[in-house]
Amino acid sequence: MKNYDYLIVGSGLFGSIFAYEANKKGKKCLVIDKRPNIGGNIYTENIEGINVHKYGAHIFHTSNKEVWEYINKFAEFNRYTNSPVARYKDELYNMPFNMNTFNKLWGVVTPKEAQTKIEEEKKDAGIVEPKNLEEQAISLVGKTIYEKLVKGYTEKQWGQKATELPSFIIKRLPVRFIYDNNYFNDIYQGIPIGGYTQIIEKMLKGIEVKLNCDFFEHREELENIAHKIIFTGPIDQYYNYQYGELEYRSLKFETEILNERNYQGNAVVNYTEYEVPYTRIIEHKHFEFDQISPKTVITKEYPDKWTLGKEPYYSINNDQNNSLYEKYTNLAKNDNKVIFGGRLGQYKYFDMDKVIMEALNCVKENL
Repeated sequence: MKNYDYLIVGSGLFGSIFAYEANKKGKKCLVIDKRPNIGGNIYTENIEGINVHKYGAHIFHTSNKEVWEYINKFAEFNRYTNSPVARYKDELYNMPFNMNTFNKLWGVVTPKEAQTKIEEEKKDAGIVEPKNLEEQAISLVGKTIYEKLVKGYTEKQWGQKATELPSFIIKRLPVRFIYDNNYFNDIYQGIPIGGYTQIIEKMLKGIEVKLNCDFFEHREELENIAHKIIFTGPIDQYYNYQYGELEYRSLKFETEILNERNYQGNAVVNYTEYEVPYTRIIEHKHFEFDQISPKTVITKEYPDKWTLGKEPYYSINNDQNNSLYEKYTNLAKNDNKVIFGGRLGQYKYFDMDKVIMEALNCVKENL
């Protein structure tokens, strides 16, 4: 006897959108999550009156009007513009690389002067066929930008020296010859006023949810209570790693409450030198403009080697892993019991707007 139409494994954006739309159509859903909270990686927690992005900075941005209008049904967004600062030793630079960055690096004022400087450095390097990531980056932006703003950060992210990483990882580096610190080119951008958790709460209203519930610990029971499973966990784990493990990079977060109003003056500061072990510090109160707490909350983000049992954050989409993932998708094509979605189910890094679009497409195909 099936008690539910859908068992939805994971309460992040993909799973919650599917549950919301299925529930609207009269389908009975059970949502489970192994964490003690709903929301997946967009979960925000109020600490000292500040909405803290528990699993790293999440800045919503899209050029898709349908997606923007959809997510705005669940929250009002502020006008936050992502303008991270890069810190190299005691030097501060604007990101992405733009005229403010080039002026600080070389004292150039006009786009022509900046272009000339970059071209000079590329020519001096004399790299014709880049053999690794270091050579690829220098051939794109020259030695100064690479050494101060790319090298250390990238080596921390990947856990390897840039000379040991393949060149294809960096196909391009965004260089803007304008005085504009807006990181994204998208039309719509912002942070939900009051945090992201409220969005998921509204989506899951009236739907049965079980937290601290690991699918794999209760698999035999859970597989038999619904007609279909929407699975947003790792696809290789679902199939018991029968072809081997897909690879990921993981993250560690250290969050502190500080007895000061303003620690770094910006929501995101990237630390680009290799000697600093974290890649960035997030100061959460700067995501929203009315968080006037006398304290502040900061999170240091450390890249981490992924092993089984650690949280997988970034898929490593090299040829080997993509080939392995294809084997799992071939299994899924012949499995009418389960639908895979999200960054782990589809083994792909998704921005939030892409997850929403994937979920809505899944709804159209299956409901």
